[in-house]
Amino acid sequence: MSPKLSLIICLALLGCNHKEPTETTRSNPTTHPATRPVTAQGESRLLFDGKSLANWQTAEFGAHGEPHVKEGSIVLPVGDPMTGITWNGAAMPKMNYEATYECERLDGSDFFGTLTFPVNNSYASLVIGGWGGGVCGISSLDGDDAARNSTTTYKNFENKHWYSIRLRVTPNRLEAWLENEQIVNIDTAGKIISTRSEVDLNKPFGFASYQSTAAVRNIKIRSVDGPASPKADF
Repeated sequence: MSPKLSLIICLALLGCNHKEPTETTRSNPTTHPATRPVTAQGESRLLFDGKSLANWQTAEFGAHGEPHVKEGSIVLPVGDPMTGITWNGAAMPKMNYEATYECERLDGSDFFGTLTFPVNNSYASLVIGGWGGGVCGISSLDGDDAARNSTTTYKNFENKHWYSIRLRVTPNRLEAWLENEQIVNIDTAGKIISTRSEVDLNKPFGFASYQSTAAVRNIKIRSVDGPASPKADF
């Protein structure tokens, strides 16, 4: 075989062995990142759009006021004795979450920002301004309500003044802040967690006022992975 013919055969063989990269070997980064849960760690989910009662329903307490939206807040007109709203949107978390909101008592002298919320397979309420206007705490622990257990605190509230509330639910612990002051920090291990029957219609997540006209706004929820750090961070 001549040298020239040998060279032609070698070049032909090399051409046969060369292949284009397949589609799976090419770099093809996605242009759309994977969707993350709305309540992923550190992200807040807005529960009130400031314009409508979408995903909320009136708690049919009887002789209640009619909740409505005014100037970016949900108004709970005075009831006899209670008015409230209850979440009926997407399922709420039962553990490892934090809820924040602002509340205001427009008129009256009793609780105005009480939130009923899930704790695993049970529920509890964070009372703001109850029992004549000043009691805060968790209802109920081992059958004792917010005026009769270790979470009881007394605060002075002014009508027509907004207050920031933060509630944190983690395994064996409930925490709550009024403004930047921690008012609840309770180990719930071994305790029976429940609510008073009066707020059953606020389950699984809802607000109520008692013989008072109240307003709530900036209602948010987010996932957390444990108890809060010593420094509050709204």
